[in-house]
Amino acid sequence: MNPASNAPARAPLAGVRILDLTRLLPGPLATQHLADYGAEVIKVEDTGAGDYARTMGAMGGDTSWFYQLVNRNKRSLRLDLKQEAGRALFLRLVESADVVVEGFRPGVMERLGLGYAVLAERNPRVVLCSISGYGQTGPYALRAGHDINYLGYAGVLDQIGCAGGAPALSNLQIGDLLGGTMGAVMGILVALFDARRSGRGREVDVSMTDAAFAHMIFPLAEVLAHGGVRPRGEDLLTGGVPCYGVYETADGRYMAVGALEEKFWGLLCTTLGRADLIPGHLATGADGARVRGELATIFRGRSQREWVEVFDPVDCCVTPVLRLEESLRDPQLRARGMVVETNGLCHAGAAVRLGGMPPIPDAPAPACAGADTDAILEALGVDAEELARLRGAGVV
Repeated sequence: MNPASNAPARAPLAGVRILDLTRLLPGPLATQHLADYGAEVIKVEDTGAGDYARTMGAMGGDTSWFYQLVNRNKRSLRLDLKQEAGRALFLRLVESADVVVEGFRPGVMERLGLGYAVLAERNPRVVLCSISGYGQTGPYALRAGHDINYLGYAGVLDQIGCAGGAPALSNLQIGDLLGGTMGAVMGILVALFDARRSGRGREVDVSMTDAAFAHMIFPLAEVLAHGGVRPRGEDLLTGGVPCYGVYETADGRYMAVGALEEKFWGLLCTTLGRADLIPGHLATGADGARVRGELATIFRGRSQREWVEVFDPVDCCVTPVLRLEESLRDPQLRARGMVVETNGLCHAGAAVRLGGMPPIPDAPAPACAGADTDAILEALGVDAEELARLRGAGVV
């Protein structure tokens, strides 16, 4: 027996302290992921509006559902970094921190007097992760942007959509989440690993545009092979072949067909009683259009529920296109613990399962900006008299 198997479960990031200066979506979700695995995250908010995600969209009590979904397991400190006393307090926190995460435009941290050189002078092991749309360098570095802009520059947006139509938009923000959130998590963990070995932290420059571009694998293969991408909707994964796409059902719902492998396609066709369609597996052009049309007619003959009953027992990659409220009831997601309900909030569980982990903590997002200011500063050695003075000066 492995002796370690009897050891108490321990969160892998226990003991890691993160100072989070970010707002809205990419940064807060990145630090929430890290908090799920045991990191202590202190959400540092300004003394004005703070994180304005608190009031964006539908409200779930005093704060928005959006804010609550990306800020669990954190504490909140209000601090005016434009004041010298605020910066001094922040640098005292940096001394015991492992990571600082910020999402300002490039140059803002330096103008505040909190650039990497200053942070590293206080704590050589600290990692500074900067999340931005275009990165800290380059001709677009200071431009404003949103997910749609980053995807446009990275060549992603051009590839999404139906043949002959305009580029399609998604409310799963590929640039913000693949780039800003998961890119930051990856960069922070890599830099932390090295800092633990070397004793030196480093800067982590996360560009949402870069990360989206770095994952354009199939389109780049097309460019290398043919000098350019295929038109939107005509690629292998965007509707160019019958075996991979979405097909409407009798009730206006859809089924997702992902029968890329020949064996899956064969099972699909025989299940439909149409073995004659098997040669059309990867057909393109007029023949591909004919086979897609045949499939479209067949799928429109039954409701989505009926097709689920047909294909659930058949292992050929044909599944329903669910609405999110249906996904919340899905038995697979439920069995994996991905649907978590706490204090009236239904949210997603941790994105990645790790063996030997204790249950993921589930503290709600800080109810108000600065909810933990007193406790955090008292632990830093700020006494009641100094705290009153700082509050009176609007520093906290």
